Amino acid sequence: MVKMNVCLMILLMVMSLALGFSSAVDFRWRKGGGFSGRFTRGAGGSSVVFPVHGNVYPLGYYNVTINIGQPPRPYYLDLDTGSDLTWLQCDAPCVRCLEAPHPLYQPSNDLIPCSDPLCKAMHMNGNHRYEAQEQCDYEVEYADGGSSLGVLVRDVFSLNYTEGLRLTPRLALGCGYDQIPGASSHHPLDGVLGLGRGKVSILSQLHSQGHVKNVIGHCLSSLGGGILFFGDDLYDSSRVSWTPMSRENSKHYSPAMGGELLFGGRTTGLKNLLTIFDSGSSYTYFNSKAYQAVTYLLKRELSGKPLKEARDDHTLPLCWQGRRPFMSIEEVKKYFKPLALSFKTGWRSKTLFEIPPEAYLIISRKGNVCLGILNGTEIGLQNMNLIGDISMQDQMIIYDNEKQSIGWIPADCDELASLQASAAQVYEY
Repeated sequence: MVKMNVCLMILLMVMSLALGFSSAVDFRWRKGGGFSGRFTRGAGGSSVVFPVHGNVYPLGYYNVTINIGQPPRPYYLDLDTGSDLTWLQCDAPCVRCLEAPHPLYQPSNDLIPCSDPLCKAMHMNGNHRYEAQEQCDYEVEYADGGSSLGVLVRDVFSLNYTEGLRLTPRLALGCGYDQIPGASSHHPLDGVLGLGRGKVSILSQLHSQGHVKNVIGHCLSSLGGGILFFGDDLYDSSRVSWTPMSRENSKHYSPAMGGELLFGGRTTGLKNLLTIFDSGSSYTYFNSKAYQAVTYLLKRELSGKPLKEARDDHTLPLCWQGRRPFMSIEEVKKYFKPLALSFKTGWRSKTLFEIPPEAYLIISRKGNVCLGILNGTEIGLQNMNLIGDISMQDQMIIYDNEKQSIGWIPADCDELASLQASAAQVYEY
């Protein structure tokens, strides 16, 4: 029912645009289960919405297209709520660049000096040594071993509000002239869209310039694609499941209270799990203890079922095969129990982040079903647990930095993407 309300909300918005009822559109659902036919701009301005492309498998990434520079040129940027800096592979010249779908970014002459507040915010630990005062050097490293080295510049980003108005702010980004690919980076990319909580993130910069609320969200479809949005006009807060953000772990989108892992609706006994929502990770990673518990419970549950381990399928560490190849998760999900993470939201209240089988399984090219939850401790994540794209599919995930809360609500992300594209066409017309 919630999914229907989400789509109805966007559908009405698109219809109103097409009929010309209002030039300023408010996407919000109304409290009380109804939807108002009166469209007004939300407090604090409209949202910015991007169509998302990609999938968990077989591509292994989601990205958006953003036009940057003067004149504006399109670049494909991978979504990453786990890091702050947005960077492009850059002809500065490039010392070491990866395969890219577009020509390398030609940097503007607007270098950011090391005295700039954004540069200082990037190097808050105080250990950075500036080689040149007139430029701010950066180096970002990712959990999969990838990295980017370069300098900060400012350039024009060409964006559109949901009501069609053009927005062209000058924002800081990285001109990356030395990239090392990570173990999970097997696709051409122009760069990374840093969506974290830090001051240098694109969202934080847009917010500090007064363009949008300090809220970000995404809806990734299990069929591929979806939407990314900045601002708070696309949802009714009263219908969202919320949990407070951690103030201690301020670098990541992490619930304040550790999660309790449930299997089939029952506790596994694993509590206080440090959890991070990370759109830059295709798969979900549990620490060794949680991973071993899940794999043990799954294997026990599958005992006697018409599935056996497919040891010759190396798509992911753990795969199972049936009597014949599977075509979809629908055929096999009946053999698997749902997982969930329970987060405390108050003294006695809790909120549940559900992970059904379709949010932790994939069907490999060989027609086997594989576990999309991996052992994070083995790749250096220590005790952290990452909720990756696979487990955030078909949900609207919201990171409200103003209220310091993370929220989620089931949604038909494929339908939302289609309606958003329709709305964009109306504005172009």
